[in-house]
Amino acid sequence: MHIVIMGCGRVGSALARALEKQGHSVAVVDQDPTAFRRLGAGFNGRRVTGVGFDQDTLREAGIEEAGAFAAVSSGDNSNIIAARVARENFGVEHVAARIYDPRRAEVYQRLGIPTVATVRWTADQMLRRLLPSGAEPLWQDPSGRIQLAEVAYAPAWVGHKLSALEEAAGARVAFLTRLGEGVLPSPGMVLQEGDLVHVTLHRTELDAVEAAFAKGPEEGGH
Repeated sequence: MHIVIMGCGRVGSALARALEKQGHSVAVVDQDPTAFRRLGAGFNGRRVTGVGFDQDTLREAGIEEAGAFAAVSSGDNSNIIAARVARENFGVEHVAARIYDPRRAEVYQRLGIPTVATVRWTADQMLRRLLPSGAEPLWQDPSGRIQLAEVAYAPAWVGHKLSALEEAAGARVAFLTRLGEGVLPSPGMVLQEGDLVHVTLHRTELDAVEAAFAKGPEEGGH
């Protein structure tokens, strides 16, 4: 797939290198030609100097054959305008914009433009570390009904099978974070001390799942 990225800051350059490493063709657009230094000498994609929502600039970057477009510059307005131009003028199927203002991000999400709200994401990560119970979900679908949440559990669950925890809570463990790395559950997997447990659930189930996780296996009857 050909992918166009607007913004060659830390996020844009890292994204460009990662996508090229996966075998995609990539074009990066930035107003500052010196920003392309972040891509490194090994980057083989296009470097296009210009405004990321200018249609001629986008055409030079190959937007007409692009399957995806990412707007990750430092300006909210520029990002959302560019994302709309890519989708509405050029019909790019997969479009995403980074937005610093979480209120704007929610508005554009409802308009059908996927957004990543940097400040909201960072704040939520901190909340989940400070207040592991009752924090904001890690992810939710556009309707807000299906959520991925990190749920705190009683220490008594350590050494027990994940399947017992799932049965007690009536919920599915999507993955664990173990020693800083994501781990998919496997049959017979046992919860280890320090594991972070991420659960997929309906939003109405969160309180019940948190309560079940907070009980030890003996109290839960498992």
